[in-house]
Amino acid sequence: MTESHRVRIFDTTLRDGEQAAGINLNKEEKLRIALQLAKMNVDIIEAGFPAASPGDFEAVKLIAGTVKGPVIAGLARTRKEDIRAAAEAVRCAEKGRIHTFIATSPIHMEFKLKMTPEQVLEEVRQAVTYARSLVEDVEFSAEDGSRSDPAFLAEVFRAAADCGASTLNIPDTVGYAVPEEFGAFVQAVIEATDRPGVTWSVHCHNDLGMAVANSLAAVRAGARQVECTVNGLGERAGNASLEEVVMGLRTRRDSYGCETSLDTTKLWGVSSMVSRMTGFPVPPNKAVVGSNAFAHEAGIHQHGVLCNRATYEIMNPEDVGAPGSRLVLGKHSGKHAFRQRVEEMGFSLSEEKITEAMALFKTLCDRKEIVTSEDLEAMINSEILAAAESRRIVLKTFLVQVGRGHGTATV
Repeated sequence: MTESHRVRIFDTTLRDGEQAAGINLNKEEKLRIALQLAKMNVDIIEAGFPAASPGDFEAVKLIAGTVKGPVIAGLARTRKEDIRAAAEAVRCAEKGRIHTFIATSPIHMEFKLKMTPEQVLEEVRQAVTYARSLVEDVEFSAEDGSRSDPAFLAEVFRAAADCGASTLNIPDTVGYAVPEEFGAFVQAVIEATDRPGVTWSVHCHNDLGMAVANSLAAVRAGARQVECTVNGLGERAGNASLEEVVMGLRTRRDSYGCETSLDTTKLWGVSSMVSRMTGFPVPPNKAVVGSNAFAHEAGIHQHGVLCNRATYEIMNPEDVGAPGSRLVLGKHSGKHAFRQRVEEMGFSLSEEKITEAMALFKTLCDRKEIVTSEDLEAMINSEILAAAESRRIVLKTFLVQVGRGHGTATV
């Protein structure tokens, strides 16, 4: 894999991911997640926003001094005190980075910053110059970049690059972009900035559900760093999902011509860990790491998977560390999957008995939301095998008595 075809994964689970309402990780939890991200070969870990609180500063400092391998980044506004805090927090890192940002869209400059474009431009020059005097690796982000004027954005990026920023990030901060438009926008900004040698990055939010699609469109347009989070955590509707970006590039390498350095077999485990520690469950239908991502219930699908998994699975579950494919028995299941499950449970039934058992199973599915293996075993024993031996048992009455001492049940 050549550098021109490698996409760096910038994980911001510990910074933007933690900004999701309802998530609050302590520094020990952040360290545990960071260590797993490092084992997965993530390129950059944004460990937090050091100036935000003493706890965040300590967490970034702990991660920077402990985690080896990835670049450890601290976020900072263009204020000098923020940049100093970030520099001090990542000082002990094997590879430290200051990630500084300021908004560049008309609405943010006028109403939030209350600054003119000229003032913003000067702020960028001063901030990046100062950050570069403290660390060798500086990234600059133009907040709300996707709603910024392209000509002004290119001017801002030229100033940042000329002052020492080696990574330039184009965020879709409010998830407003759409893939075709965003890809063209990224390409136009890269060409207008005209600074060979810098790494172009994107940071997409999921307000319209297009964060991953926008990120991949940007890769096609020339971006070689994608900022994302495990399970797509983050502000409001979240960020681009790390696992979806990585597996999108891997599975459709023929389309994007790029790949990452991640060990994808750790995706499932890291996703589960982050879910447990944040208290945010992974939806069953979540792409790549959801519990249903490799589960099949429809009979046509189950038959296809039994013949060849590639008929309905475009990824191998083993490639993402998932337990494996699952054929889920339900009212949509077909005879092939039903027979396989019955045989796996140790029953040997004739074709006639399989048909009879399946009819009873479908009836049970209409009455019960989840039919377990225990239900299926009881049904076969009582309704199929016992009936065949003319020893059918019927429950007529039962009485349960509970008092002092042992309870009793009369059947």
